[in-house]
Amino acid sequence: MASSPPDPKALLADIGCCVGFYTRLPIPDPGERDFATAQWAAPVAGAVVGLVIGVTLWLSLATGLPATLAAAVALAAGAVLTGALHEDGLADVADGFGGGQTRERKLEIMKDSRVGTYGVIALVLSLLMRWSALAALAASGTFTMIAVVVGAHAASRAAIPMFMARVPAARPNGLSAGVGRVTSQPALYAAAIGFALLLPGGFAFALVSALLVIVLSLGLEQLARRQIGGQTGDVLGTLQQGCEIAVLATAVTILI
Repeated sequence: MASSPPDPKALLADIGCCVGFYTRLPIPDPGERDFATAQWAAPVAGAVVGLVIGVTLWLSLATGLPATLAAAVALAAGAVLTGALHEDGLADVADGFGGGQTRERKLEIMKDSRVGTYGVIALVLSLLMRWSALAALAASGTFTMIAVVVGAHAASRAAIPMFMARVPAARPNGLSAGVGRVTSQPALYAAAIGFALLLPGGFAFALVSALLVIVLSLGLEQLARRQIGGQTGDVLGTLQQGCEIAVLATAVTILI
């Protein structure tokens, strides 16, 4: 028996759920939606973020700003748009994994709103790597520059649903656990969309970037299982940051 075609309203509602969660854009309430099922649209939300950052970078360059300053403005635009959601997760994981001695202590540190030395170092390194990559991308054409930034943000968020499908929540009452377990179908859809959004940068770029995203995801999976027994929203934020950096670094290496 043939399956019914997807409902366009439901698809738009899923996109609205993800864009509303991953950004601070004032998205109208999509109503009752299963957020775990809607995670197929995570890379779509990432593409929105990447488009804003890429266009900001282009506009900054067009006004005559040097590449280094334009890259800083673009990063600032991204932080405002997302509320630094994933950067916060990266800092928490660095503090928890680096400073805790037991699983319980690591999770306790990750819930603490204060940022420690490990977290500061992780944030500085993440910002430096992304800033230098964006500044280098300014030497490429406008299309390549924007396509790479969109692809980096889409692919890095496409990794999140698959990670959630593979790795159980470390806390029974955390943010990630509240989303519910993502099944393989939306995770695979997200992966396919993420890869498709890498293709405008070229097949070689897309393939190498996808392989690096897979390697980073598997490596962080093993680390998170050993450190805290699963994943949290902070771990997912760390995954996004690492994958974004990997894709940007691939672009700088291959396309420039």
